[in-house]
Amino acid sequence: MIPALAPWLKPPRTLLVSLYLLTLVSVCALGWFGWRLLEQERLVETQRTQERMEQEADRLTASVRSALAETAEKLGVWQATEIAPPRIPNGVLLMMRDDTLTVTPSGRLLYYPFPSSEPEADAKVFAEAEMFEFAQSQPTEALHGYERLAASPNPAIRAGALLRMARILRTAGHADGSKSVYVRLAAIPGVRVAGVPAELLGRMESAVLAASPAQAESIRQELANGRWHLTRGQFHFYWAESGRLAKKSDPPPTEAAVLSEVANHLWETRSRNSDVRGQETIWAGGQPYFLLWRGAADSRAVLIAPPEVIARQAVPPGIHYALVDPEGRTLAGDRIARSRAVVRTAAETRLPWTLYVSAEPVSRAESAVQQRFLLLGIFIMVLFLVLGTLFIARAIHREAELLRMQSDFVSAVSHEFRSPLTTMRQLSEILLLGRAPSEERRHLYYEMMVKETTRLQRVVEALLQFGRMEAGARKYHFQELDAAALVRRVVTDFEQQIAGTGRHVEVLDPGAPCWIDADPEALTVALRNLLDNAVKYSPDQPTVWVDCGVKDRRVTIAVKDHGLGIADSEKKAIFRKFVRGSAASTSNAKGSGVGLAMVRHIVAAHGGEITLASKKGEGTTFTLWLPSAAKA
Repeated sequence: MIPALAPWLKPPRTLLVSLYLLTLVSVCALGWFGWRLLEQERLVETQRTQERMEQEADRLTASVRSALAETAEKLGVWQATEIAPPRIPNGVLLMMRDDTLTVTPSGRLLYYPFPSSEPEADAKVFAEAEMFEFAQSQPTEALHGYERLAASPNPAIRAGALLRMARILRTAGHADGSKSVYVRLAAIPGVRVAGVPAELLGRMESAVLAASPAQAESIRQELANGRWHLTRGQFHFYWAESGRLAKKSDPPPTEAAVLSEVANHLWETRSRNSDVRGQETIWAGGQPYFLLWRGAADSRAVLIAPPEVIARQAVPPGIHYALVDPEGRTLAGDRIARSRAVVRTAAETRLPWTLYVSAEPVSRAESAVQQRFLLLGIFIMVLFLVLGTLFIARAIHREAELLRMQSDFVSAVSHEFRSPLTTMRQLSEILLLGRAPSEERRHLYYEMMVKETTRLQRVVEALLQFGRMEAGARKYHFQELDAAALVRRVVTDFEQQIAGTGRHVEVLDPGAPCWIDADPEALTVALRNLLDNAVKYSPDQPTVWVDCGVKDRRVTIAVKDHGLGIADSEKKAIFRKFVRGSAASTSNAKGSGVGLAMVRHIVAAHGGEITLASKKGEGTTFTLWLPSAAKA
């Protein structure tokens, strides 16, 4: 299969460019397809959203109209039968009959459009005592008269008498006595004195005499809760007085104050509005209020509530809506900026407002989730396509590189075989034809044939050994030996091989045995390969050094030369099979490209490692690190 692909893999650039272009076209097609799907999904989602908003607008219109009709019906029942309807949150129900105003729930108004109807004693009851007080300037006689009236079973007379007693005592400088009388006055509920609830007047005057901010703060809380029936002027007077004493200047509660103003406005204008049923929206205190009434001016039930309260009863959760008055002011809800909305005008809905219904954020979130899933699917497809392309491109590149290395290997091995075989053939023919001029020459030819045969045998054995190592079939026979002695023996044999070439191997003897557990034959092969490379790649340097020693509890065998060196970019690849560095072509050195790969296999089988230190043009040092087996 590989030879068949060789014509294509040898120059893989064209094939890789074609593969990349095909991948780019596929990615662009997937991107366009995904974009079209997203656009279609957006259009479908927009249409669905529009339909949903139309349905919600119709449903909301019907719900609001139903809520208004139901509330109006309950108001009519209350106006006719005085059976109050259920309380509406943040809403106020007013029942206006002749000169009475009933508020439900109570305490929602701070003040009323008319004075309280609570009883107050007739001033004539106090005429005799007041004559002693003012006309005759006899405060003691007047005080006795007021004391007799303060014992009356009538609470209104009793309250009036206590107020006058406190006045006399206060004028006479008896602050404590006046304070105790005001306390008694504050304990009489449900009556008025001087047009003001006796309880409020008594508590206020008592707080003033005691200079008590705590009592004043308590009165302010009661005023804010609408406890007493006061007119606008009375409320603001006592609110200011209690605030002065409590050292506070905050305004009354805004919502309650606005509701009070609206109630006063309705009371004052009821005679001018003769419609027995109606509805309108007014603005008070910067807030909108919806008014719904049933009944004539002399007997009318009125609901006062923010439009938000009315709409909230009818709007289901999650709907974005807005109620807008004819002037374009938003009364309830919220209009989403830059969002499409369905509009129902007041003429269409027969409501007092224009209704806007906008798209729900939940729908957009669901759409975004769908789009994310779609984009994720497309992204995964593109990722697999790109990764697949990169994997195929890398495989093609590796196959091409492997074929190149195999081709170089075949070429190198062929040369390794061809040279000795050619020499042996020529010498054999000379000897066969008897052309040797002398016996000495014939003996020389035999020696040359033996050397070439040995060389050829060494190449074949090296290839066979590497094949067994790659297949894991190489058996190692370990024994304890002296690495220094092994180095000396290998160097001696190697120098005989390079005798006559002017090259020399210098051994740096450690001076002591370096014991290791090793296979002597395999380690000899590794050392011969390193020595052969050192001589081969240092053509201009006659000496190669071998150093043996012990370091960090490991035996080191270093082979050093001052030759061509190895480039940094080739240091990792140089130990792979069939790989030959750039120095091989520079020095025209021959070899099979499996020597260093074999050395790495042998060292790894011994539990050691091989390191490389080299600099281009300055030489190379290969160091074998083997576990020490030093004797105790």
